[in-house]
Amino acid sequence: MTELCQELRNWFDRARYIGSITIGPDGGVYCNGIAVGLAEGQYYRVIGSTFADGVHIYPDADNKQESFDGAVWAMAVPPPVIKLAAEIAAWRTKYEAPDAASMSPFMSESFGGYSYQKGSAFTSTNISGGVGWQNVFAARLNALRKI
Repeated sequence: MTELCQELRNWFDRARYIGSITIGPDGGVYCNGIAVGLAEGQYYRVIGSTFADGVHIYPDADNKQESFDGAVWAMAVPPPVIKLAAEIAAWRTKYEAPDAASMSPFMSESFGGYSYQKGSAFTSTNISGGVGWQNVFAARLNALRKI
């Protein structure tokens, strides 16, 4: 979700908590000693952490316990964005796997009467010069992008 929100330039933030942030051993998030108002299953963004920068789902017991000066943004991610994130994850699992054709260092090959050529759209986010998830999902991303 972190990468998707970066691509969209949209964090769907509803409340920002800035100050002395503590992530507790139970995954609880506190700002200046007061629990941040997050609902179970809600996305939130952590900024300024050594171990937890990025987007998480509350409660995230995998976060390391730490205290830092930074921010936590409570997010309200719409269901279509969550669905899109799942579709992108599935696409990436299929096409960015180490044995996927897109991971080949070659843009085209020809041998024994067989040949192939990868897509030629190129951006800095493409995998091995082929078409990346940003290109495949471009139309849907553009509808959600903040300018």
